[in-house]
Amino acid sequence: MDETRKVARENLGIPLRNKVILSIDGGGMRGIFTLQILKKLEWLAGSPCYKWCDMVAGTSTGGLISSLILNKKSTIEIEEIYDTLVSKVFTKRSWLANRIYNPPAYDKKNFRELTHKLVGDQTLKQLNAGTGLDMLFTAKDLAAGEETFFTCFKHGDTIKGTYQDVLLRAVMEATMSAPTYFSPFERFVDGGTTTFNNPVLAAVLEALHYDGKGKYKQNELTVFSFGTGSVLRFIQPSETKNPKGLDSIFWLKYVMAEASKDASEMQIDTLRSGLIEGLDLRRYQLSLDQEAVHKLPNVPIKPVSDISAATLHGLTDDQLKNIDMADVSKFELMKTLGQATAEFICPATELELPMTSRKANWFQKDFLAPNSKRGALVTARGDIPGIQKRLSSSDWIDKQQT
Repeated sequence: MDETRKVARENLGIPLRNKVILSIDGGGMRGIFTLQILKKLEWLAGSPCYKWCDMVAGTSTGGLISSLILNKKSTIEIEEIYDTLVSKVFTKRSWLANRIYNPPAYDKKNFRELTHKLVGDQTLKQLNAGTGLDMLFTAKDLAAGEETFFTCFKHGDTIKGTYQDVLLRAVMEATMSAPTYFSPFERFVDGGTTTFNNPVLAAVLEALHYDGKGKYKQNELTVFSFGTGSVLRFIQPSETKNPKGLDSIFWLKYVMAEASKDASEMQIDTLRSGLIEGLDLRRYQLSLDQEAVHKLPNVPIKPVSDISAATLHGLTDDQLKNIDMADVSKFELMKTLGQATAEFICPATELELPMTSRKANWFQKDFLAPNSKRGALVTARGDIPGIQKRLSSSDWIDKQQT
């Protein structure tokens, strides 16, 4: 093991024998949030991710970031590229075009040109040979009705992966073609349209049981998993009786949003359960609500047209839950949220302390709330006593809407 990899593992508390997987969720422009945390991770490691990771996995914007890591870019360099991509890709079509043809909201022409310029016509196999990094990207195959995993793994002199000879830029377009936002890439749409917006479980299973089998071992594996900000929709019972707008639209929006979030949480819960014995999972996510955001440093935010708050703690639940993945007006806000989250993970006040005396996470272990298996910055609002009481009452049951 070279000195760079050794130092990174020591700084991050990773056993030297372990292999490292870096997995990044989808989320459109909210990927700028994740980049702030990755910058802090690289700062602590002392070198860019591509120098000490063994595998990257990504969906949608996470696939874009992972692709650039494969191209030996640091997260500081990726952020500069990301700024350009977001400003040029999330540009609305003309009013007339939308009015007459009703196409997806954004044209991928700029994306295709920019990614071609960035990564050329390299294949997955060529990238694997150049960096030694194994990889997994997700996309939904509409024609086959199933998820496709674009993978490439190296075992000694052997390369494994059904799609090892496809071009990386084709995979980048396949994984980010989110319906309504972008046109499908022939038969493919964004991998996050179903259950793989968070690719971490697919990455772990691929490494342990499929193309990576024999190279990766479950008790010698550290997995860093990064979210892009999760919207938790807390809907009171009264709201379901009189939903805003048409009842069917209300439920359609709810189901579409919750399906992806619940799938991600299920994957994380599975990996945290101990079902894969010995796995070292470290998951980082922020739920976009007041309760979670108020745990972060109350830093100033840049003015946003429809938000009057001057600091993070002034943001309302409604403002936070409505940060759309394509709303570039909230780009700087998501960046600030990412910086504040990175500071929460690695507070400057502990910088001079030895690692053994630091109380914050510092990327040393899973990012959990005390005495819990829930993320430290992921809000829970369950009401177990209330549910037990109401659902045990015959009178209460019979008074409910039919």
